Amino acid sequence: MSKTYFIYILASKSRVLYTGMTNNLARRIIEHKNKLVLGFTSKYNVNRLVYYEEYGSPQEAILREKQIKGWLRIKKIKLIEDMNPGWKDLSEGWFDDEDILHRDSSLRSE
Repeated sequence: MSKTYFIYILASKSRVLYTGMTNNLARRIIEHKNKLVLGFTSKYNVNRLVYYEEYGSPQEAILREKQIKGWLRIKKIKLIEDMNPGWKDLSEGWFDDEDILHRDSSLRSE
């Protein structure tokens, strides 16, 4: 059974950026949207998925995450705008947050 791994970039309305990696993108986005992850993203309200890539191994995803984190902001913006010029929340309509929060006990809690 193969797993999928993701690198993702979140943005706030004012375009503060955060890059992360996960093996469950939907769950991770819900954690960010509901501020279940204390720290940078909850402090700056960084919760809109504006970019993501899929990988077949955690090593590939980790390497790509580190690569993107090492880039200047302008290069990250170009990456986002090439895929998502309107900076839309790509997770919009994926799920009903409340329903998933009640069903998935693996979500982080405060």
